[in-house]
Amino acid sequence: MSFRRYTGAPPRFKLPEGAIDSQIHLYLPNYPAAIGGTPVPDGCPGPEDYRQVMAWLGISRCVVTQGNAHQFDNENLIAALKAMGPCARGVAVICEDTTERELERLHQAGIRGARIMDLPGGATGLTHLERVDEKARALGWTVAVQFDGSQICALEKRLAALKSNWILDHHGNIFQGARPDGPEVATILRLMDKGRCHFKLAGIYESSKRGAPAYEDVADYTRVVTAHAPERIIWGTNFPHNQATSAASYPCDAELLDLAASWLIGARAQELAFVETPERLFFMD
Repeated sequence: MSFRRYTGAPPRFKLPEGAIDSQIHLYLPNYPAAIGGTPVPDGCPGPEDYRQVMAWLGISRCVVTQGNAHQFDNENLIAALKAMGPCARGVAVICEDTTERELERLHQAGIRGARIMDLPGGATGLTHLERVDEKARALGWTVAVQFDGSQICALEKRLAALKSNWILDHHGNIFQGARPDGPEVATILRLMDKGRCHFKLAGIYESSKRGAPAYEDVADYTRVVTAHAPERIIWGTNFPHNQATSAASYPCDAELLDLAASWLIGARAQELAFVETPERLFFMD
């Protein structure tokens, strides 16, 4: 029996109609991990499991991101999008060698983004950033960028030069920690002021040293970011929380949603983060 929880007590916060979960991974049977990839999560949490989470939290649409398990092989992702139907879009892994024909096939399958994952297990790191950005821009895709945000000050010039809309993933993953008035947060705010950088509320537990329930260290600077540019905030559950290994380490999705909503001040900021901004990035076909 899986330790993952797909339902439970409802969240206190009611998601607005049309809400989009901008960060999930899905796994289907018969798609084993690629060479060099991380293991497929136990129990192969897939579309039917996630549909329970959608019903639990009140989610209408979702963005499925290619997981590290499958590296450059996007076939599991394509199958997951087919299983989810029109409510889903995808973020794939590509590189400079990805052909125009393959990009068109991915686009037709519902892919609307490309992933840069410069952390252990990732397929396409920052060395590919500009070339992936070029391909994404030609298709109107969004680039999701994940790295150790402790390096963001040194990377500011490269990130500011990106031509696509792009997402700073997982609260920036500033593993060394950041003060609300520190240089890393100031860099994030400058990047957001450029107009293409978006900030994703997802996976806060990955970089927080304080931990549950409030993750105060990351929450403190997240509030600064959400107040600065509410029109460039998006949210995701990070289903199925791949780093969890037991019921004790598996977070409650309803509690995480309530926490994210508390950082968004006012109904307009919430409508933007949960509906309008992710819709603009992924669902404007």
